[in-house]
Formats: sequence, C-alpha cells, structure tokens
Amino acid sequence: MADDLKSLEALKDLEVAAAPVKAEPKRDAQGRAYATGKRKNAIARVWVKAGTGKITVNGRDVLEYFQRPVLRMVINQPFVVSNRERQIDVVCTVKGGGLSGQAGAVRHGISVALNLFEPDLRGVLKKAGFLTRDSRVVERKKYGKAKARRSFQFSKR
Repeated sequence: MADDLKSLEALKDLEVAAAPVKAEPKRDAQGRAYATGKRKNAIARVWVKAGTGKITVNGRDVLEYFQRPVLRMVINQPFVVSNRERQIDVVCTVKGGGLSGQAGAVRHGISVALNLFEPDLRGVLKKAGFLTRDSRVVERKKYGKAKARRSFQFSKR
C-alpha cells in the first residue's frame, strides 16, 4: 500500500505536455484538396484550390448546370460562411439523385474539402452544420401499401 502511494506521488510530479496539435492542410501536388460529398442518392467528388472563384460541375459552369438560384445559393453557402467568396476554384463531378440532392452533395463536398484545404475554417463550417452528412433518404415501399406508408383506398362494398 505504501508503495502505491509513493508511485502515485511520483506520477503527480510529472508534467504533462498536452499542447493542442494544429491540423495540417491536406493537399496534393497541384495544391488541391479532395473530398466526397453525399446527399440522398447523389455523390459528388470535389476538388478545391486557390483561384478566382470559378465553380465547374461535370465539365460545365455552375450557372449552366444548376439554373435555379436556390441551388446555386446552396452551393455557395460554405464560401459565404467562411468569407472565401471569389478566392477558391472548385471542380466537381456529381452523379445520382436529382438536382436538389446533387446540390446538397456538392455543398457537403465543398465544405469537407475546404476543411482539408484550410483547417482553420473547421469551427465556422461545423457550427453552420455543413460538415455533417444529411443522412435522410427516401423510405422504401412496403408490400400491401400504395407507397411507403399510404394505404390503398378503403371501400366497405
């Protein structure tokens, strides 16, 4: 018992060097950060790099691919929150799902890639909820039902 107390006192004297580890940017040889974004059935592969703010989706300009202003607003949200508008170029390929799901997948991919490109932005992006994958998907149809939950019309006769 006395030996245990001596060893505990010795542990108390040790100083713990618990300095916070600063995250390093993860970039490839061309200075790009890569991430995958997902939403519903859409999957987006996203590369970000320093530039003039040009966004290319499947080889087309973002204005041409996402013509609804709401979808373009969704894609630009990570840049607005992090004050990086017109500073970062984005090249992405997206497939699966509809346009709304694809826009959400691109936003998720941009957010994760920005976090890898510039780790200091993590707090801002996390607080806005852009780093969390929205896991909601369409519920499957069940047998004996018209849709996932809707029953067929009831008739007594």
